[in-house]
Amino acid sequence: MALTKEQIAQRIALEIKDGYYINLGIGIPTLIANYIPDDVHVTLHSENGLLGMGPFPSDENVDADLINAGKQTVTVLPDGAFFDSSMSFAMIRGGHIDLTVLGAFEVSEAGDIASWKIPGKMIKGMGGAMDLVAAADNIIVAMQHTNRAGESKLLKKCTLPLTGANCIKKIVTDLALLELDERGFVLKERAPGVSVDHIQKSTEGNLIIEGEIPEMKL
Repeated sequence: MALTKEQIAQRIALEIKDGYYINLGIGIPTLIANYIPDDVHVTLHSENGLLGMGPFPSDENVDADLINAGKQTVTVLPDGAFFDSSMSFAMIRGGHIDLTVLGAFEVSEAGDIASWKIPGKMIKGMGGAMDLVAAADNIIVAMQHTNRAGESKLLKKCTLPLTGANCIKKIVTDLALLELDERGFVLKERAPGVSVDHIQKSTEGNLIIEGEIPEMKL
């Protein structure tokens, strides 16, 4: 059974280590803030000038003045800080972000990512994604494995304008957890109830299957 968006976020939260400074992109990545384990202490960063975000607010605690880079209302922890976007991007470009999680339209077997533009469609813009993929060493992509037509989004080569080239090392989709190396997509875990054969058929790029593939633990 394919993972929900919340379950994708929940699985990625297991990759987070204590003390990390983390940037969460728009879409599925923002949900990760709700699944960070209680015994793991991290600092969430947003390009619009916010350090120390908490979980999404409940309806009665919404503050319209507190938003992330995707214009979603957020909460701020007691030790949070506010600053201008130039300082925020200096943190990114200076290599001070330990983990970046981004959504994507497409990822290629070479580790290229297309995440910001679909020609002919209105898109908010690239935001800080290009800076993040250029400066970060640890990037996880959260995405759907296929599009609405059932076509793979894990490709031999991206068809959309790139956000970054040869920069993605790990992907969590609704079907699987995969890592990338010089061979292509290496299948590490499968969603509960999802067969390796189904993942194979849903992946256009080169899929590497080594031994028994365990089910994902959430």
